[in-house]
Amino acid sequence: MNPWQRLTQHLHWPQQPPVGTNKSLTALKRFVSLFLVGITLSVAVASCGQGTSNNPAATPSGASPAANKGNVELTLVSFAVTKAAHEAIIPKFVEQWQKEKGQTVTFNQSYGGSGSQTRAVIDGLEADIVHLALALDTAKIEKAGLIEPGWEKEVPNEGIVSKSVGAIVTREGNPKNIKTWEDLSQDGVKLITADPKTSGVARWNFLALWGSVVKTGGDETKALDFTTKVYKNVPILTKDAREATDVFFKQGQGDALINYENEIILAGQKGEKPTYTIPEVNVSIDNPIAIVDKNVDKHGTREVAEAFVKFLYSPEAQREFAKAGFRPVDATVAAEPEFVQKYTPIKTLFTAQDLGGWADIQKKFFDDGAVFDKIQGSIKQ
Repeated sequence: MNPWQRLTQHLHWPQQPPVGTNKSLTALKRFVSLFLVGITLSVAVASCGQGTSNNPAATPSGASPAANKGNVELTLVSFAVTKAAHEAIIPKFVEQWQKEKGQTVTFNQSYGGSGSQTRAVIDGLEADIVHLALALDTAKIEKAGLIEPGWEKEVPNEGIVSKSVGAIVTREGNPKNIKTWEDLSQDGVKLITADPKTSGVARWNFLALWGSVVKTGGDETKALDFTTKVYKNVPILTKDAREATDVFFKQGQGDALINYENEIILAGQKGEKPTYTIPEVNVSIDNPIAIVDKNVDKHGTREVAEAFVKFLYSPEAQREFAKAGFRPVDATVAAEPEFVQKYTPIKTLFTAQDLGGWADIQKKFFDDGAVFDKIQGSIKQ
């Protein structure tokens, strides 16, 4: 929401002002602009006062700092499957910030496929914070000039705030006896997964399949043959992980579903009874968090945005991620008995960096005309 919208939303005119001429409209806009500048200056000066309400110089006209605190509005843009976790975490942060700062924080939240969310932010969705499925998407926003370089160094764990692994879900009783990535290439198996062109989850799914070959002694020719066989078994590519889950569970399509482990755990918490396996060769699905520098500076929300990002790394928030199915990035939380029991150990766990890093991965596999497009082209022939 821009400053004009924020102001006019809260202004209550005694009567409709006369704006029948360009002159009167210009006068009104000048008045509002000056009013906004006054508010901005008041808040800035009040911040420098550091709570010394008995110091008239701390705020204009001797107003107390408390009178200038106001409320804060943040826009969080995230990938689809984080919704449950954030909806549990946000109220805890709002309560903490209210106690510490006396401000009420409200959140605008947007969830969708990571690739789609990235494009929306670049195209003008004024996110203060982005929590995306892969660092490649955050890098795209950086390249667009909205995030300052080095964002991953400003927070713990190279900016990775949540993580998961790939899971294979099957029908009750597993009638097709699907237990490994290799089983997904069998004739007669129908697989549901998302589209790597629109979904960060789907890129991870692809890497899990490819890596299951090259990280166990196979070469790239074998990996290409294997992944092509798997995608021939995909009747529909959904736009994101949440839709893939709905197609499998609600619409009853497919013999198997590849998805985040956390999404499958969440489905179980919502009453589904998924039968699934966590392959012992797997990819670490690492999800970064970043502040959108250009937008927080425009909105004046940097302080609260940084505090929220910091809060996401706290044990309290990491437990909520873990309850929602994400593997904790906090080692102490991961070691708690509840979560040790909940998450299957992975025998061979590889990362995006092990496959060359996201810049090389995107160019090699997901750019127009790259490996995935070639696979799709061969399937359609």
